[in-house]
Amino acid sequence: MSKEFKMCFTRTFLSFVFLFFCISSQGVAEAYESKVRRARWSGQFYDSSPKVLRDSVEGFLKNVDQEKLPGKLIALISPHAGYVYSGQVAAYAYRQLEGENFDTVILLGPSHRVPVKGASVYAKGWWKTPLGKVKVDSELAKEIISKHQLFHFDKKAHKDEHSLEVQLPFLQETLKDFKIVPIVVNDSSEQFCQLLADAIVSSKGKKKILIVASTDMSHFHPYGKACLVDGVAIRDLENFNLDSLRKHLSGGEAELCGGAAVFTAVLAAKACGANRIKLLRYANSGDVTGDKRRVVGYGAFAIMHLKDEEMTPELEKEKGGKKMLNEKQQKVLLGIARKTIEEYIQTGKIPEFNVEDPLLKEKRGVFVTLHKKGMLRGCIGYIMPLEELYKAVSKMAIQSSTGDPRFPPVRPEEFDEIEIEISVLTVPERINSVDEIEMGKHGVIVKKGYQQGVFLPQVATETGWSKEEFLNRLCYDKAHLPADAWKDKETEIYTFSAQVFEEEK
Repeated sequence: MSKEFKMCFTRTFLSFVFLFFCISSQGVAEAYESKVRRARWSGQFYDSSPKVLRDSVEGFLKNVDQEKLPGKLIALISPHAGYVYSGQVAAYAYRQLEGENFDTVILLGPSHRVPVKGASVYAKGWWKTPLGKVKVDSELAKEIISKHQLFHFDKKAHKDEHSLEVQLPFLQETLKDFKIVPIVVNDSSEQFCQLLADAIVSSKGKKKILIVASTDMSHFHPYGKACLVDGVAIRDLENFNLDSLRKHLSGGEAELCGGAAVFTAVLAAKACGANRIKLLRYANSGDVTGDKRRVVGYGAFAIMHLKDEEMTPELEKEKGGKKMLNEKQQKVLLGIARKTIEEYIQTGKIPEFNVEDPLLKEKRGVFVTLHKKGMLRGCIGYIMPLEELYKAVSKMAIQSSTGDPRFPPVRPEEFDEIEIEISVLTVPERINSVDEIEMGKHGVIVKKGYQQGVFLPQVATETGWSKEEFLNRLCYDKAHLPADAWKDKETEIYTFSAQVFEEEK
């Protein structure tokens, strides 16, 4: 055998070996890919380094004071933006899992990129993140799929979807030995969400499940309007009023990109005995970036079952009741507002406050108003009771001094001329006639479709307007509606009261 022939044979043989290896490797990769959904958004929505990711999740969780909720936890609602934006809010939901054990987590979220008819239920394999793999509960997934022809497994709907993937690192850090059933769904109709909820509940058997709905809230409104829009959804959820939420979503008065996931989760939780929804944390991207022009809202909620003796005091506390603040409590809040503004405009840092007064730790709506030489210098607040009063005052002090789009940020050199006024609100109640409005006592909200506006009670006193002029200006100047829109039967009108107090001059 010639030397040239041997060399040619060797090259050919090695080429075949290399080709076989490539084909085999491709086959192995394809087989692996068919069983394991890789972390599509690692390195974008969250860190790709296992250590950095674990440290960031643990950091978010450590920032949340453990609040032991009464009753039995059945479901959570959590946001799904990049961790830099919504990770801290999500941590308020997942902190509730400390000490809990679940066999399977049902993950419900929207499909942002692929149209989905019905619901796509991921049926087999594993989902992988930098923190490891989580097994799909194929038995439960296939049982759900079997309940209706609109339930199916479309891998394309899950491949590039982030809404469920971003929940996994939090689950991996807070639970042990659990499986998942990922479901993407966009049909928010009452009939379909009830159908899917029934399928989940009837399929679970004796397994202990946790339901997680993934959604962000309002998108790309100015900071103040975002708080108003998200306040509507928060109120409906905390009142367990899905009919009202559905109406407000369809009318554009509230926004949830994962509306179908939320409806399904609440209905399934209700079938499992849930009777209470509690807001754990609300914030928006403006709180993180400082850019208040176009923000995205994030909320963390717990859905649970409370016994009668557990529910009554909890509900009263969460309604942002009508208890009046005494002079000492007023001074505490005014001090918090002043110290927050001073430190923030000088250093960019937010001071921490240790407050033990139960009334100041209740969730209340609040506005912080700034004046300079008798002229308005900024005014922003929460209409709805979104967080603890003293924390809301600190946050709104920052917003009114730096985030009111009508004015430039307060400068350090003008700080001593700033006068601070705080309005602590009751929860708005809808009225049937403007005759119910008491000028100088009631603040008023008008809402029609996407448009809404608010005047605090003191506006009537400060301007001397008649009721008709007050309502005309509210509609035209604040809600950007025709001046007489308050006469339209389609316009909703709400009133609230406020305890208003200011610094001693």
